[in-house]
Amino acid sequence: MTLHKNPQWYPPGHGDFYESFRNSGLLKKFIKEGREYCFISNIDNLGATVDFKILKLLLDKREASPLEFVMEVTDKTRADVKGGTLIKYEDKLRLLEIAQVPKDHVDDFKSIKTFKFFNTNNLWIKLSAIERVLEENSLNMEIIVNNKTFEHGLNIIQLETAVGAAMKSFEGSIGINVPRSRFLPVKKTSDLMLVMSNLYTLRNGSLVMSPQRMFPTTPLIKLGDNHFAKVKEFLTRFPAIPDLLELDHLTVSGDVTFGKGVTLKGTVIIIANHGERIDLPSGTILENKIVSGNLRILNH
Repeated sequence: MTLHKNPQWYPPGHGDFYESFRNSGLLKKFIKEGREYCFISNIDNLGATVDFKILKLLLDKREASPLEFVMEVTDKTRADVKGGTLIKYEDKLRLLEIAQVPKDHVDDFKSIKTFKFFNTNNLWIKLSAIERVLEENSLNMEIIVNNKTFEHGLNIIQLETAVGAAMKSFEGSIGINVPRSRFLPVKKTSDLMLVMSNLYTLRNGSLVMSPQRMFPTTPLIKLGDNHFAKVKEFLTRFPAIPDLLELDHLTVSGDVTFGKGVTLKGTVIIIANHGERIDLPSGTILENKIVSGNLRILNH
């Protein structure tokens, strides 16, 4: 079996933040400068901005019952069933990730009825509390076991920790239910399609959903990996992003190319079978339609 050139180097997960923050010297520097809180978010979350309402809450409570750890959570949708959630165990709030759930309970974990909220990974943490927890060596984060496939089909196990899992090590930890607009991750081209569309506008450095959108949730978009996974190919197939203001669900699979000025509404499914190609003409309007490989348009 051939190992990676540097097998000792592997992604430790963002739970490595605390030690790295201290080791960099920034933690001590910021405390010395009189700073009290840090705001942490995933780099791909375009909705993560400093919310002054949350900051005011932290400052208002610092005298009576100070909050050391605040996790922003938001309502689950069909696209977020795998997201980590908050549970209470031994009188402490804890983060539960899907990788920690036994296989026979995964469906329960994914149930929106059972777990209505999920972790956005937008976190507010008191700097002096981070310093205290590290000095006491009381930072206790569960190791998450991730089974992955490495190069040449080699099955490996990645061990990592999550930054939110440290929640139970702090005092005065709470979760705050925030609007969906504070969670806009771009991990796939389907996410990129949403933020490039007319669903959003940029206002004062923040992406804001269009008031013309009748529903508070974003559409569920599924683009086939074989033809849309790479950004370059995605942009070739979408010379202009369609109008998505009234879209609920879009599934695209196969060799499909969109013209300019396309409008998608309701549920739209476009499937080009193997060896076939679909070119949607510019100006096409599809509402609750299935477009098959021979370009028949059927009511959905």
